[in-house]
Amino acid sequence: MKLKNTLGLAIGSLVAATSIGAMAQGTGAVEVEGFYKKEFFDSQRDFKNDGNLFGGSIGYFLTDDVELRLGYDEVHNARGEDSKNIKGSNTALDALYHFNNPYDAIRPYVSAGFSHQSLGQTGRGGRNHSTFANVGAGAKWYITDMFYARAGVEAQYNIDQGDTEWAPSVGIGLNFGGSPKQAEVAPAPVAEVCSDSDNDGVCDNVDKCPDTPANVTVDADGCPAVAEVVRVELDVKFDFDKSVVKPNSYGDIKNLADFMKQYPSTTTTVEGHTDSVGPDAYNQKLSERRAGAVKQVLTQQYGVESNRVESVGYGETRPVADNATEEGRAVNRRVEAQVEAQSK
Repeated sequence: MKLKNTLGLAIGSLVAATSIGAMAQGTGAVEVEGFYKKEFFDSQRDFKNDGNLFGGSIGYFLTDDVELRLGYDEVHNARGEDSKNIKGSNTALDALYHFNNPYDAIRPYVSAGFSHQSLGQTGRGGRNHSTFANVGAGAKWYITDMFYARAGVEAQYNIDQGDTEWAPSVGIGLNFGGSPKQAEVAPAPVAEVCSDSDNDGVCDNVDKCPDTPANVTVDADGCPAVAEVVRVELDVKFDFDKSVVKPNSYGDIKNLADFMKQYPSTTTTVEGHTDSVGPDAYNQKLSERRAGAVKQVLTQQYGVESNRVESVGYGETRPVADNATEEGRAVNRRVEAQVEAQSK
């Protein structure tokens, strides 16, 4: 009984010494536990019934996962074949490896170690002293950071006698010391850095067109901007049966020429028309001469390249006013042209 008293004193001293400290888990933690164990003795014992074991243990965490545990228990209610009350005790030193992480609610474990058993014998006096190799497994449920419940089972191989005994157990314990629980630290906000891989002036994180070619104007989404379409229209009027450009039309023709010089990729078609007076064939030729006259002013007077201007005549086939009136016929004697471009 001297060993039991010594262990009890050690446990009591440790609880007193650590109760004022911070309760925590992990490396350096100490666990004190009381447990109940059911011992299933080997048949060679010649016992009428198995024993109930009550005991306690103290453990120290060498790392966050590895615990070295010293345990002690006493045998109760075992009976020999001669109805003798079997008394005894077990002292064990085991290493436990825990899974999961400190402060997780459930921590399964496996264990291995050695124990010494001092147990009464049936039919004769004295005690049987045996050394056991132990392996086990179980789990701890940390109800709080400090308080836990445990359930497990051990297989105990009697090195001296070659038999095996089994011992399921449950226990409750307290956890002291160790590393304090680390509060989750919110990541520091990262300063936003505007990365612009295609150098279009729009940050990559909002750029919907990340591969825009260089020197292309883009919108707020980083996509090529839709250029505004600009247009110039020309409407030159002619006197009856004439194909000579009147002086008051030169300003309009110059505007068209200036526009085409501003947008050098543009081209245009100059379209000639007549009223309905006269034969169709004659009016067709007249419309072509009128279109040619305007093209000549554009190219020779105002310098637009000839290959950018096409002229065509439609005769009297495309009136825009009523040829039954003089006013309508005056409107139909015309040359039209238009140029479109996308503004830069």
